[in-house]
Amino acid sequence: MLKKILITGPESTGKSQLTQALARYYHSVYVKEYAREYIAALDRDYMESDLLIMAQKQIELEKQQTLEADDFLFCDTALTVYEIWSREKYGRTHPWIKQEIGRITYDLYLLCDVDLPWVEDPQRENPYDRDRLLSLYQQSFNERNIEYFMVRGKGDSRLKNAIEIIESKFKNVNT
Repeated sequence: MLKKILITGPESTGKSQLTQALARYYHSVYVKEYAREYIAALDRDYMESDLLIMAQKQIELEKQQTLEADDFLFCDTALTVYEIWSREKYGRTHPWIKQEIGRITYDLYLLCDVDLPWVEDPQRENPYDRDRLLSLYQQSFNERNIEYFMVRGKGDSRLKNAIEIIESKFKNVNT
């Protein structure tokens, strides 16, 4: 049975790299973070209405990749990112995101710690308050009674930490 694993967290915490590494390790597929592609293609600054478009496409990609996955589907980000991003940037969250965030679930939630150095990127906006943003992710999961696991470490130790969590959660993992 397919297990959906979410990899999430604040900016510059290695989510995309970890998602891809886990998919390689488990010979599976992953859902890329659509927002990066969308924003890169814009010929203007993104607006609040773009967040809904990106969030809906993220979920659409997730559904598409579910058809390709066997044992695991690794999801690079999900609606929690859009919830926090929207609230931080615009002071509110679109009702669709609020509704769907309560409906869409994962079999395992991996929250990337802010223990990696900040890497400059034109799409990143919050280099100085990652600890506070991390606490917003924790708060969101706690408010929804979602069990999550922190992924820590630099380099290979981060990947090993995530693999240990996955293997402890799903005892009969096939690699």
